[in-house]
Amino acid sequence: MKLHDLAPAEGSTQKAKRVGRGHGSGWGKTAAKGHKGQNARSGGGVRPGFEGGQTRLARRIPKRGFTNIFATEYTAINVSDLEKFVDGTVVDAELLKAAGVIKKENDGVKVLGNGELTKKLTVKAAAFSATAKEKIEKAGGEAEVV
Repeated sequence: MKLHDLAPAEGSTQKAKRVGRGHGSGWGKTAAKGHKGQNARSGGGVRPGFEGGQTRLARRIPKRGFTNIFATEYTAINVSDLEKFVDGTVVDAELLKAAGVIKKENDGVKVLGNGELTKKLTVKAAAFSATAKEKIEKAGGEAEVV
């Protein structure tokens, strides 16, 4: 394949509708804008969210809650996600990222207790749920908080 062979997939693109180019084209005179009014003028139309002068919906609905900028945001994984590793492996955030279990670390990894674990692993994470810690230790591994 060469650069001159590149073309968009069949049917994925459409020709632009050229309006206002004479009545023979079928889109002449008012150029598909109807007669007069705000939307027929150049630069016409209203901004997003404008409701004709009525108080817009975004201002009529009450505000609730807030975003805590100091909150720790963990990337959650389950005990069942650890099953893919070989016996005796030291599992940490870098290994999880390399294995494709997690995409990004955020403020650390938290291991949750969903699923079963049959392998003896040393898991290093920022936090563990009680059931996750119990299942890891029951399988003969250890859960280390880093």
